[in-house]
Amino acid sequence: MANPSAPNQASVVAISLCALIIAWAVAAWVGADPTILPSPSAVWSLVISESQSGELPKHLFATLRRVFFAFTLAMGFGLIIGIAMGLNATLNRWFGAWLVVLLNIPALVVIVLCYLWIGLNEVAAITAVALNKTAMVAVTIREGVHSLDPKLSEMARSYQLRPASRLRHVILPQLWPFIASSTRNGLAIIWKIVLVVEFLGRSDGVGFQIHLYFQLFETAYVLAYALSFVAIMLVLEYAVIGVVERRALRWRSDAKRG
Repeated sequence: MANPSAPNQASVVAISLCALIIAWAVAAWVGADPTILPSPSAVWSLVISESQSGELPKHLFATLRRVFFAFTLAMGFGLIIGIAMGLNATLNRWFGAWLVVLLNIPALVVIVLCYLWIGLNEVAAITAVALNKTAMVAVTIREGVHSLDPKLSEMARSYQLRPASRLRHVILPQLWPFIASSTRNGLAIIWKIVLVVEFLGRSDGVGFQIHLYFQLFETAYVLAYALSFVAIMLVLEYAVIGVVERRALRWRSDAKRG
């Protein structure tokens, strides 16, 4: 039973982030060199000015668009491949090595090859990011399928559930922890790869801006753009993914109480 006096998750996260900002402010004050580490207030001022000019929203939206499409493709194909290989030993035996190869090809190599083969365009950028993440999702989901409760699978067979019903009512509920893990890791990794894609071959986005201000040695601008996107990821993590995960796993709590 939860301790009523214990702080809730939102309070803990807020206090933790405040402590991180204070540590940053202290480090900036001790270093006393804004060209190396600007203060939080200096970076915040740039966030405000870039937002008012419209530059920050424009580039954030460009990066978010690429993250959304790449994430959707990677999760979709990763789920299909992972479930198929987890349920079919023959597929897993023949194509497991393909996943190992894809997992070990550096992201930079995939990005460069996509740009060379497809061209310096949006299709190449999104394809490169999706390819880098699909194998990781597939491996996570495959291991999740291997850990499914055999008794539940046996029950589904005895009741002669259709494949779609078995997937919906037996497999997916047990896979939610693995799907949530893939979602968290996927968002964290995909947006970082998107920055590299934009750094190398796009004319907009957070990665493009970081490249620009890196060339100008403007540390404060680099932090302003990077941390703005990190803030969006934090909101997605705690306000969207966390809520969906708790609702999806509510059946386990109900089962324990029952």
